[in-house]
Amino acid sequence: MGKLYEAYIDLKFLINRGYRKSSALEFVTNHYRLPAEGRYFLARCVFPDTWITVVHEKMTRTVEGAILGVDGFNVLITLESLLDGVAIRCEDSLIRDIKYQKKYRINERTWEVLRLMVRSIKFVGPIEVVIFYGKSIPKSGQVKKATQELLEEFSILGQAELVKSPDFELKKFEYVATADTGIIEKVNHVVDLVDIASTLVGIKPIEFKVALRIFDEKLK
Repeated sequence: MGKLYEAYIDLKFLINRGYRKSSALEFVTNHYRLPAEGRYFLARCVFPDTWITVVHEKMTRTVEGAILGVDGFNVLITLESLLDGVAIRCEDSLIRDIKYQKKYRINERTWEVLRLMVRSIKFVGPIEVVIFYGKSIPKSGQVKKATQELLEEFSILGQAELVKSPDFELKKFEYVATADTGIIEKVNHVVDLVDIASTLVGIKPIEFKVALRIFDEKLK
């Protein structure tokens, strides 16, 4: 076992005992002198057992007859990681990216990823969908326009919206597609569109225990 695995064991113990995750993470990662990559992996993928239970109770793969709110850039970033073969299914079963990327950057694959997101929305069958994009992100207007065109192409009732705070808007919904913990704790149902997409394209995310072993070896 390497220092990342040891850090994971200590962090898991502390957060299961009720310690604030941010404080426990800082203490443990400083103790083991983990590089930023290891710190970010633990931050993104490790959770107390109580949280894991909550998320499992909220997760669903269908929203038929309901309105779905989508955390647009959150989903797009993770879909790109999935297509690159580096997305991780975290301890709470949600798939996340581990790229330290606070803002989405439009690239040559954006339109392919947008189409995959809309295909996944079609699969879960909402009666209507609202996809929120942060308007402060460069070229978000282009993403909104392309998303709207795809919704029409796939005959999905709904719209894409540019807003100051997608998090604020999404917390008003019953069903939400996101991996953001701050949003998840406020809503009743969570849809992992990246998990749906992985089925559609036949690309599996890296399971948490496998990722932990890979990173542990890498950081030795």
